[in-house]
Amino acid sequence: MVYILLGEGFEEAEAIVPGDLLRRAGVEVAYVGLEGPTVTGSHGITVTADVTLEQVEADKMEMLVLPGGLGGVASIQMDLFATALIQKARDLGCWLAAICAAPSILAHMGMLDRRKAACNPCVWEEMGSAAVDREAQVVVDGRFVTAQAAGAAFPFGLKLVEVLKGAEAAQKVRDGVLYRG
Repeated sequence: MVYILLGEGFEEAEAIVPGDLLRRAGVEVAYVGLEGPTVTGSHGITVTADVTLEQVEADKMEMLVLPGGLGGVASIQMDLFATALIQKARDLGCWLAAICAAPSILAHMGMLDRRKAACNPCVWEEMGSAAVDREAQVVVDGRFVTAQAAGAAFPFGLKLVEVLKGAEAAQKVRDGVLYRG
């Protein structure tokens, strides 16, 4: 199961595109509403989450995805249950994926120390000892997948498919949506 955390003010493209691509690959995905079942993104699009934070079954989790959007990132960072879930995902050896400003959450928690990462330029200064690749759209280091911004939503989502289902599955999804980037 892949859980995608949605806090108020999340970046819609960074949550919806990867979730859609994962589902096209046959991966079970659940959107998690931090404050309840409906969550409004940074551009006013309201999404109905599949589950609330209290309904997450951590023992079934193979990946936890953190979309960016400064409001969404702040919502996640201020929610003790959300940060506990992130720590639990790491402790369980799950994949952790974050895009845009969200890699800063992992950096603040010490998870990206001396790891390669990508993130939005607005959080470069918050990345601590992470080795930020300022040019890469998507970076994989260990069980962490990080990406730059909304423009990297497709490459990020396809990389998530690849790490969970393999390169052939990612190529099939890429071909199916006619992604040429």
